[in-house]
Amino acid sequence: MVVDLLHCVGAWLRRVISAGRRAPASHRPAQPGSYRGVPLLALVLALPAWAGLNIQHWTTPQGAKVVFVENHDLPMLDISVDFPAGSARDSAARSGLASLTRHVMGQGAGPWSERDISERLADVGAQLGGRLDGDRAGFQLRTLSGKAERDQAVETLAMILTRPRFDPAVLEREKTRAIAGMKEALTKPDVIGARAFSTALYGSHPYGLDDGGEIETVAKLNRDDLWTFHTAHYRAAGMTIALMGDIRRADAETLATQLATGLPAGAAPAPIPPVQAAPQGSEQVIPHHATQSHLFMGLPTYKRDDPDYFPLYVGNYILGGGGFDSRLMETIRQKKGLAYSVYSYFSPMREAGPFQIGLQTRRETTKEAVDSVRAELARFLAEGVTDKELAQAKGNIIGGFPLRIDNNRKILEYLAVIGFYGLPLDWLDTYSAQVETVTREAILKAFQRRIRPEALHTVIVGGQIEGPAK
Repeated sequence: MVVDLLHCVGAWLRRVISAGRRAPASHRPAQPGSYRGVPLLALVLALPAWAGLNIQHWTTPQGAKVVFVENHDLPMLDISVDFPAGSARDSAARSGLASLTRHVMGQGAGPWSERDISERLADVGAQLGGRLDGDRAGFQLRTLSGKAERDQAVETLAMILTRPRFDPAVLEREKTRAIAGMKEALTKPDVIGARAFSTALYGSHPYGLDDGGEIETVAKLNRDDLWTFHTAHYRAAGMTIALMGDIRRADAETLATQLATGLPAGAAPAPIPPVQAAPQGSEQVIPHHATQSHLFMGLPTYKRDDPDYFPLYVGNYILGGGGFDSRLMETIRQKKGLAYSVYSYFSPMREAGPFQIGLQTRRETTKEAVDSVRAELARFLAEGVTDKELAQAKGNIIGGFPLRIDNNRKILEYLAVIGFYGLPLDWLDTYSAQVETVTREAILKAFQRRIRPEALHTVIVGGQIEGPAK
């Protein structure tokens, strides 16, 4: 965060000096956390600490949902804008369309070329980023909160959202880059395994589509495809805006309305279809010349708003999410020396997201590693966790939580999730209490409901299994 702040403040200072003028009159008078008259070192060291978040929310006249936290400790504003326009909105024939659309949107909009956009943002020290997964696609903007800088940065983002150019030359260039990247990635065992694992879990469900698409499908995408996708999925009715930082409520309302104005009218896209998990798992070995086998094991489990979220989260910390505190690490690495690292995690989504266990091991120890993982998981499902493990997990999770919300950008990520998935507005405030109330019984029951050993899908890239893994 310090580096980002220095970048933004430095850009603003360069702009002021190069123009040979004082700070614009529109900047507010000095107050706690403001940047006028405050030494830069003091500004950087004045990192905020929150005892609680007052999350405000409303809906713009165009139908966009807004979540907002006002904080004036730093002269910065962070903005996140998300749409239900992730890769699950692709079809098999146009896989990669969601990713390409979001990417090319930022490379020319309205009267501005790709270079114009870059210069407009650089001129005020703003930073623009993006994201895409199965559920959502969006942009993140970080800018100084002074009116002149903020207005120019937000105007640029609004143009990207509402009037993307999809220049044919830029589109062809980015398709070429994407295809070249896929060709290189598809030689790597981790990428090969991840794609095969996703297909094993989801089959023909949209979650089984790769975020970046396939070489054959991306090559066929054209400008009309991007226009159609943007019109159908980038609508105010499905838009979520998260705002965090140095701005008043009235200005935040104006800003949110500005971002939503000009988007296509109409309802949000239809819901993603439910995941129909296969009752029986599968096992796939993909030959590869890699010196180590890459193991992927798991199944679809639960949605983002599931009431079992916290029991599964705390339980997974003990199973494989807590690094050296986890059982899988203790057994697979410490006791048996089968892998340098082993992990497990849940990734809840709008519909049932994956539970995954992964590791890399020597080719000759592939079967032993697979058998050991299955045995440890079976023991976990049969016995649950101990009081000592639960107390340690709670202490580490709760003790580490303040570091997960110690700056505006981290909080913005949580706000975006809360807004997009419709989670309770006090989700962050009650996080530690929710963790503390998790019991051994709740963990055992939640895991037994979600993890069925017979339904696990296993993908191994690079090694061989002699006989079925038990």
